[in-house]
Amino acid sequence: MHDLATGERLGQVPLPGLGSVAGLSERPEGGHEAWFGYTDYTTPSAVLRFDARDSSVTTWATAPGSVQVPAVTARQVTYQSKDGTPVRMLVLSGSHRDDVPEGPRPAILYGYGGFDISLTPAYSPNVLAWVSAGGVYAVANLRGGSEEGEEWHRAGMLDRKQNVFDDFHAAAETLIRDGWTTPEQLAISGGSNGGLLVGAALTQRPGLYAAVVCSAPLLDMVRYERFGLGQTWNVEYGTASDAEHLGWLLAYSPYHHVVPGTAYPAVLFTVFANDTRVDPVHAYKMCAALQHATSSGQWRPVLLRAEAQVGHGARAVSRMAELAGDTLAFAARHTGLRV
Repeated sequence: MHDLATGERLGQVPLPGLGSVAGLSERPEGGHEAWFGYTDYTTPSAVLRFDARDSSVTTWATAPGSVQVPAVTARQVTYQSKDGTPVRMLVLSGSHRDDVPEGPRPAILYGYGGFDISLTPAYSPNVLAWVSAGGVYAVANLRGGSEEGEEWHRAGMLDRKQNVFDDFHAAAETLIRDGWTTPEQLAISGGSNGGLLVGAALTQRPGLYAAVVCSAPLLDMVRYERFGLGQTWNVEYGTASDAEHLGWLLAYSPYHHVVPGTAYPAVLFTVFANDTRVDPVHAYKMCAALQHATSSGQWRPVLLRAEAQVGHGARAVSRMAELAGDTLAFAARHTGLRV
């Protein structure tokens, strides 16, 4: 909050937690009131009212229906990436359960890192299901997004794309070093550009992760422009038609870094037959390559879940629940989460 005349900082609007604010509005004639939307990982979307007379915040309207939310603690931590860059990460954990041992727990690390997109807190039944079962859920705000401004985005694109993967590896190492989890209990998850992220992570550091959920991914970065909307993304990744750019792409393209005889994590690819944005061919090829190459055996399988009549984005709630159930069950199976 700032003084309208002088700009002097007066204080900060009190919020319910580590969440996201959007849609700030006031009366057309002005006044002492303002309204804004709020959500976090344990709070469904709500409209809050700010009263400038006493700097109070109250709930104005809530989403329809009701939900029982488990006790969850959210912590924002800062860690150093490979080049020393400080990166923020939100870590969510539940209260201790009698049937869950103290110490490291099964964890899911999620990231995106691209296209100037911020990963801000939002209510998620999937996250709450995992945490309430005794797991840890972490979201890393990697370079390539816009959490720290446009330069943060530019530091994770084109010839600097490896920064994104380094940030992600460092996030995993931080969770392990700080006692949240172990490599045998750590799953990673990402979709679309985030699918590229976890695809690069599993090929660059296969021993760091126990399981990978890779959804609607880009994985063959030499040919990505030939499928779906790929030709519109070369301002973010570069183009294979330019020799220098091709070098950037080949340096991390997951499909081109599958090595036979490597003990890869358990991997679940999820693809959608009507996806006009990212063609399922990326996951089909990568799945076949990993199945041929991995030395991990049947205990860490490489699987593909193909869903018909569904595209890249929104879908029926029933289908969302089915997908979440399958992916969380896969992560639980291969990280040792007891549900």
